[in-house]
Amino acid sequence: MNFFKQFNQFLLMGARAQAKWELDISNTILRDKKRLGMLCLLLIPILLGGIAFAEDVSGVMPTMLGGKTAYTPAFYTPTIFFASIGVGLVAGLITGCIGAGGGFIIAPALMSAGVKGILAVGTDLFHIFAKAIMGSVLHRKLGNISVGLAAVFLIGSMGGATLGGYINRTIYEANPILSDAFITTIYVFMLGFLCAYALYDWYRSTRPVKAAAGVTVSAAGTLTGLAQKLQAVNLPPMITFDEGVTPGGRKISWLFLVLSGALVGLAAAIMGVGGGFLTFPIFVYVLGVSSATTVGTDIFQIIFTAGYAGLGQYAIYGFIFYTLAMGMLLGSLVGIQIGSLVTKVVSGQTICALYAIATSAGFINRAFALPPKLAKMGYIAMSKDTGKMLDLVGNTIFFVVLGSFAVWVFYIFFSNIRTLKGEEPKAALRAKEVAA
Repeated sequence: MNFFKQFNQFLLMGARAQAKWELDISNTILRDKKRLGMLCLLLIPILLGGIAFAEDVSGVMPTMLGGKTAYTPAFYTPTIFFASIGVGLVAGLITGCIGAGGGFIIAPALMSAGVKGILAVGTDLFHIFAKAIMGSVLHRKLGNISVGLAAVFLIGSMGGATLGGYINRTIYEANPILSDAFITTIYVFMLGFLCAYALYDWYRSTRPVKAAAGVTVSAAGTLTGLAQKLQAVNLPPMITFDEGVTPGGRKISWLFLVLSGALVGLAAAIMGVGGGFLTFPIFVYVLGVSSATTVGTDIFQIIFTAGYAGLGQYAIYGFIFYTLAMGMLLGSLVGIQIGSLVTKVVSGQTICALYAIATSAGFINRAFALPPKLAKMGYIAMSKDTGKMLDLVGNTIFFVVLGSFAVWVFYIFFSNIRTLKGEEPKAALRAKEVAA
């Protein structure tokens, strides 16, 4: 039980770090005219290209582009583009309002809408890469990046991304249904863990007793027991980092960095989530890297890991739906801003409940989608009508919950415009928080 609790805390910390990165990137893009111009330039050729291919081109496109009828550019309609904006908007609202995990619903949402799993993963990776490039703040963070740490970590992440991309493509070429089932299974376990801890965290927040402390690393730089043990292993070459935090810095063997990078790259390429949700907890809690160095290095690795995985493992094989990617980017930029503002007028307990609801909806959606896929491959006995019913129930719950969440957030946002603009006194704000 303690292991599962620690693992869930581990994932939740990573999801929160990823959400903070998303908000920083969004702020950087929207507050810079040059970056907004770059976004418009990216949208123009993609939208024009989509209109040019606004008919099913599966009969004339060469099969080398992805194979199994997954092509680039993919089948395009304005409806699909606007739907992708909606997916990105809801993901942004969750990320901004809850402060964790909005990106976890993107691939499930795309798959629920009929997009093949491998195409959903590649598209999400490209969306993350495009966002990271346009919102890059590396020039402000260079002092917090350990070049040696980042370089060795990226060796592992590139290797892991290569393996993850190869696994997804190989399974897809063997059986597209098996590919969807494989990706769905990964999400069932990941969202299951996040859902379990989110529900526990919400329940704990409703109790009068003080919440127990989880896995922590103090701001002063105290290391976890695991980090101390790993840094004590003398397996050359040793990588030195955090010289500005601790006199003489800290050292860790290259092997642990490569293995950590491989895990992050593998998860990024298989799930399409960029890997940032794993980098932060691994660096801080496992390797013993300071938070300051971790933040800078995490930004660095997301750009290269998502870029390499998205372009090198999916784009060149035709597994990216560019119109969807750019629609999600637009939606998420707006959603995360609104969501982050709403946190100022709702209570922390409400936010815990919202996170539990969102992750539960994602888990239920993928859990209901898995049996029909297994039945199609003959692994379990199930009628087609039963499979369709499970899909319908899972999709209905998923989209109704996320749609209701979006409506609720917009209602809170527009009904508290004066408060958010600072036109109401702080006493009224506190009263609303208590009422919520």
